[in-house]
Amino acid sequence: MGRDTIAEIITSIRNADIDRKRVVRIESTNSTENIVKILLQEGFIENIRKHREKNKSFLVLILRHRKNRKRPYRNFLNLKRISRPGLRIYSNSQLIPRILGGMGIVIISTSRGIITGREARLEGIGGEILCYIW
Repeated sequence: MGRDTIAEIITSIRNADIDRKRVVRIESTNSTENIVKILLQEGFIENIRKHREKNKSFLVLILRHRKNRKRPYRNFLNLKRISRPGLRIYSNSQLIPRILGGMGIVIISTSRGIITGREARLEGIGGEILCYIW
């Protein structure tokens, strides 16, 4: 049985955010690098570093947290995996969902690579909906 690397990324980032950890280390693959670059561009994480141990590459992510001292801690990242190995979800360019009226992002795997839903709508291409982030 294969591993779902995208679900592993989402879970490790979500768990680090819940535990208020600032640094997350995930295994580096082409798809994980593209997803993390989108998170960096959209402002959900602060920084990315590539780290190599022995013969494996890792990405070290520095998460961005909300600092609110008056209220209890709230999670900054909400991530939800949509398409998974057992049930693939595809969408054309007109039916790509808008998360929170455009406040969140959709990450889509297209023929031109992994891009956001906004870029896919502008280019007029559809693809596999990987995850929602808000």
